[in-house]
Amino acid sequence: MNTYLDVVCYRSKILADGTSPIMLRLTKDGKRKYISLHLSANQSQWDFKKNSPKRNCPDRDAILAVIESKSRQYREQITQFKVEGKDYTLETLVQRVENPVRQMNFGEYLDNLVSVLKAENRYGYARNIVELKASVLHFRKTLDFYFSDIDLRWLRDYELYLRGKGNKANTIGIRFRALRMLYNRAITDRVVKRDSYPFDDFKVSEFHEQTMKRAISKEDIKRIMSLELRTVTTYHSPYLSLGRDLFLFSYLSCGINLTDMARLRYCDVFEGRLSYHRQKTGRLISFQLQPMALEIIEKYRKPEATPNDYVFPILDRKVHKTEMQKREKIHKAMKATNKALRRIGEQLGIPIDLTTYVARHCIFSYSLETRILQKQTFR
Repeated sequence: MNTYLDVVCYRSKILADGTSPIMLRLTKDGKRKYISLHLSANQSQWDFKKNSPKRNCPDRDAILAVIESKSRQYREQITQFKVEGKDYTLETLVQRVENPVRQMNFGEYLDNLVSVLKAENRYGYARNIVELKASVLHFRKTLDFYFSDIDLRWLRDYELYLRGKGNKANTIGIRFRALRMLYNRAITDRVVKRDSYPFDDFKVSEFHEQTMKRAISKEDIKRIMSLELRTVTTYHSPYLSLGRDLFLFSYLSCGINLTDMARLRYCDVFEGRLSYHRQKTGRLISFQLQPMALEIIEKYRKPEATPNDYVFPILDRKVHKTEMQKREKIHKAMKATNKALRRIGEQLGIPIDLTTYVARHCIFSYSLETRILQKQTFR
């Protein structure tokens, strides 16, 4: 059904200065909506048959110019809906016209979004955006462009750039999924129009490859337990010992990840049982700790430790007080830990990169041999 536009001057409403407001009236599907033009006129100077100011109206030209400008905006948006083949309500029409696409370049939008996410304590999401920003900056050498500039050719060039940097399909997929998510949010935030969306023809789902199995054998676990760390490097590396302990603690403790391990406090351990809330989901996890896991905990306990102190020497409750400080410290510790674990893996000839994530994929078997190795390693 067509939408009709009329201009009306309200007879029934008289403003303080004696004039009446001028409104744009929209009619569709038997419904009406009035849009204020922030104009008014004396009723004696308004032609109610032609719905137009009379020639004796002192502001006639200015009023006509505003009416024409606002009417043109609505006519253009109605035409745009028709071109897109989309139905719309009067509410949708008004929303689209009165809240137009904001002119904000790619870099400005990313910076603004990161600030919003950090204010919401969504630091993981914010980190993904920061990493995408750095990648695109290296690709384009500038962030001074608009989302509408990201078309099919742009995406293909970015793909070639990422491949040229030696990135694997899964890594490329991570970048494009982040970019697609960002583009969808920009549409919602009225920074770019939906008809500029380039991902209908560029399939992000194609960037996937089967990854190598990340679990290792029980024999490899034993070798990690019994490895003499002094043979790994000639210089002191505190993360070698910590990295191995975190790896084994995860292996022994239902695959707990490093983020949750770093946040464990002594008060989370009671009568040999560990109870904590997963950082990612908030879900409560509780299980009986293995003796070897308990020994790892005791290994790092300081004489002056309180129930609120962290178990592992990653976070310090007196230093890392804000969520951002905690996340940054854990991120750095994760990089250092996984670097140390890769050294251990190389020393032992393990065929995959050894990380804390690998421990989560290993099946725990607490055998008599493991208990013997425990006594040998942690005594």
